[in-house]
Amino acid sequence: MVGIVMHAFLLALGLILPLGVQNIFIFQQGIVQRPLWRTLPVVITAGICDTLLISLAVGGVSLVVLGLPWIKHVLMIGGIVFLLYMGYITWKSSIRSEQGSIQPLSIRKQIVFALSVSLLNPHALLDTIGVIGISSLPYEGVDKFIFTFTCIIVSWVWFACLAVSGHWVGRFDSSGRWLNVLNKCSALMIWGIALFLLYRYLYEAV
Repeated sequence: MVGIVMHAFLLALGLILPLGVQNIFIFQQGIVQRPLWRTLPVVITAGICDTLLISLAVGGVSLVVLGLPWIKHVLMIGGIVFLLYMGYITWKSSIRSEQGSIQPLSIRKQIVFALSVSLLNPHALLDTIGVIGISSLPYEGVDKFIFTFTCIIVSWVWFACLAVSGHWVGRFDSSGRWLNVLNKCSALMIWGIALFLLYRYLYEAV
């Protein structure tokens, strides 16, 4: 059992640690939302999305997707376009300070954006389906449940930690200048991810 938990823990942590679109958005919301509990919509939405994706991947969707190459093509092309758009939105966004307070996203917008960066991100989808789904194949019954549950817990704890970290960073930058710089850097990272995925897609297609 310990071996299964460690396998799932290290696998899930290794996949979720890189600074992707989803992580950036949750961290940003931790910065701008006051008080901290107002980050719950984005944390819960991202957690539910990861729970759904991991459960579906372990449940066998990964085998279906890997068996139908055209689905992978659709995910890649659509996801690359989405990432380019998200990079543009992030680059253009700015945080304005009014009497020392930063205007955060509404609960509805938090949920919509969290859904989009969680379910329309090809990197996250392919990692979940192609890595976690395949890695779960050796396990059956209770062992598979333990593997799946551990991966899900890692996601929830990580998202909560991102929001808390952003919250503490935001306390030292009430003007929003630091977040504006972060937005520019985030946009460049997002575009970089999109270009890398495009390169990998074209390379594999040749």
